[in-house]
Amino acid sequence: MDRAHTPAWRNFKRMQDCACLVACLIYTGAVVHAWRVLPGPSQKKLVFTLAAPLIFLALTMLLPLVIGGLRRLLRRYVWMSFNAGFGQTPGSIISGLGLLGFAAVFIYLQIAGVSHGGRYPAGVFSGYAAGIGILVVQAVLVRSLERDPEVRTRIEAPEARARER
Repeated sequence: MDRAHTPAWRNFKRMQDCACLVACLIYTGAVVHAWRVLPGPSQKKLVFTLAAPLIFLALTMLLPLVIGGLRRLLRRYVWMSFNAGFGQTPGSIISGLGLLGFAAVFIYLQIAGVSHGGRYPAGVFSGYAAGIGILVVQAVLVRSLERDPEVRTRIEAPEARARER
């Protein structure tokens, strides 16, 4: 049975999903941009923008879901984020997405730096992919929290609880 949740929980859940989507779009744009402007053969670009970052993405997604201690820690962080009001007000949504925008600017500056003699931006792609992995795990854990009986009583709308009685 689909339960009606409080507006705060729905907004929080939407924010988790939006953060994942925006981060993936930023990453996709950065890869397309890097592919056009970075020097070197296609194989090098493939390794530094997709292959190596995929390893970091996979590790940051799998480790917290497989290792119970990490999962509990991250789940507690997600619950504390909800209780702190993250993703529930326009200000917190703008600040959350603003941080992702700041990361996008950083990636684009790293890519631009190569044309001025800077290092190849291998680490920035892997780091951003790892961040996306954590965002995905958080979105998964939001759904896990919904099944927790203690959490469910706090996130269900009063009318949904009244229907169950």
